[in-house]
Amino acid sequence: MSGQPGRGAGGRGGSGGNGRGGSGGNGRGAGGAAGRGAGSAAGRGGSAAGRGGTAAGRGGAPDRSSGGEKSGRPRRSDGPSSGATSGSAKTTGGRRDPKQARFAGSTKASQPTRLPQRKETPQVEVHDPDGVRLQKLMAAAGVGSRRTCENLISAGRVEVDGQVVTELGVRIDADRQTVHVDGVRVQLDASRVYLAFNKPLKVVSTMSDDLGRVSLADYVGDRPERLFHVGRLDADTEGLLLLTNDGDLAHRLQHPAYGVLKTYLAQIPAPVPRDIGRRLREGIELDDGPVQVDSFRLIDSQPGRALVEVVLHEGRKHVVRRMFDAVGHPVITLVRTQVGPIRLGDLKSGRTRRLNPDEVGQLYTAAGL
Repeated sequence: MSGQPGRGAGGRGGSGGNGRGGSGGNGRGAGGAAGRGAGSAAGRGGSAAGRGGTAAGRGGAPDRSSGGEKSGRPRRSDGPSSGATSGSAKTTGGRRDPKQARFAGSTKASQPTRLPQRKETPQVEVHDPDGVRLQKLMAAAGVGSRRTCENLISAGRVEVDGQVVTELGVRIDADRQTVHVDGVRVQLDASRVYLAFNKPLKVVSTMSDDLGRVSLADYVGDRPERLFHVGRLDADTEGLLLLTNDGDLAHRLQHPAYGVLKTYLAQIPAPVPRDIGRRLREGIELDDGPVQVDSFRLIDSQPGRALVEVVLHEGRKHVVRRMFDAVGHPVITLVRTQVGPIRLGDLKSGRTRRLNPDEVGQLYTAAGL
């Protein structure tokens, strides 16, 4: 059949030089040097790269399964156009096998197949042979029972000097090492005292007063510890005042650089202008520099008086009163209700209460310790 121009195995032409036959020099047959047959790298014919399977041209008899003949447009072969067999994208009957992954180890071509290695935290030796067992110190600090503390350690929720500890036999020095549970500092020094005091009106925020006025010493002066007051409240302001013998914590809580927020309830003349909150948040210029509040909201308004809440991290003398004076609404009464995470709550005027370990830990977190 090689000399006939029929649509046999050699394509549409015969074996002529310019036809579409099987072995023509320029044709699209199987053996054409420049044609699109089997011998051409990008040809349409041929058994390796052509569209016609074993046929040598467009008019061949492609074998879709087991050699059955069918005329018309042939299906793509199993190999790529270059004639090479690829192992990364197998096909079945000209279609991609859905069970075969597109890329080994990656769902997208742009994704790396190797995960970046994490930097390991250097191991630090926290065990002190001369120290006290960790769970015992935690229990004494009020974290929980000794069994509860052991469970916390075994669960990997306890850190000593930033190092996670999971062994129950670890001993530490409470005077020089720090402990965190779930990221919250645990105060191991039993001599430390942390008190919340509801300061009454007309009480000055000092431990002694040369003028004979009522001071903090009249309420906590009989305690054996030397207590520091965290910030001050003037005699005409009542509310929450923290007392402690932890000097480092007291310094951080009252220093504006650490941004510990204080919340006040102020009674001011009504009506309250709509833009007063915006003005206070944008900043008010005082004699000793600008000041701005972190939050402002109207709580209640009655004829002649309004109750507002103001939150700020400033600690300058009379800063709240001077700020409202600057906007034309002098303070009538002022109460501090919160310092950091510690709330005044229902603590009666003139009374103190000891902060629990969780509250102490929250204070350390607020102060960045």
